[in-house]
Amino acid sequence: MQFDIAMTDELLATTRAVRRRLDFDRPVPKAVINECLELAVQAPTGGNSQGWRWLVVDDPDKRKALADIYREAGAKYLAAAGARATEQGDHQTARVYDSAMFLVDNMHRAPVHVIPCVQGRPADGTPAVHLAGYFGSIFPAIWSFQLALRARGLGSVLTTIHLFHEQKAAQLLGIPDDVMQVALLPIGYTKGTDFKRAKRPPVANITHWNAW
Repeated sequence: MQFDIAMTDELLATTRAVRRRLDFDRPVPKAVINECLELAVQAPTGGNSQGWRWLVVDDPDKRKALADIYREAGAKYLAAAGARATEQGDHQTARVYDSAMFLVDNMHRAPVHVIPCVQGRPADGTPAVHLAGYFGSIFPAIWSFQLALRARGLGSVLTTIHLFHEQKAAQLLGIPDDVMQVALLPIGYTKGTDFKRAKRPPVANITHWNAW
């Protein structure tokens, strides 16, 4: 198969964390979410465990309750972090936190929330090598899901703050005790598709070959 390298590179380089440019008024069909999830579960998993589970929330009342949990968990932290970045003159980071606060205030308006989960729950004190495999079996699928959304004109942002109150979300949504939530993604079509590459340090400055 001959891939269009330029188009593939553009998809990879411009799939941004979308908050302000989510279209809160345009419905997202269930078929589109399912199509993207079908692609997501093609991602590799450790030991072929295939332990991903997905909870899709489009009920308005449940989205509002989930957004309330998100606000309770993160509003003060994000506001303080944004103020710190501003004081330090880190304008790019300050803009990110300002956008994050916008999401706090508007999370409930995102047409769809998706909570990626993993079947099973690591015990307290689980060694890092096992945790790496555990999360390494879900995050490739999450990123594939986000790329599939982007290719179809939708945006998303991976958030984890609600996990400070994971049990509240589990009770709200009936998630079993042996299923662990790992993120919360608000999803919607985007206002425009002209996303650009982010400013990043040169790879040569952060890459080591053969030794540190």
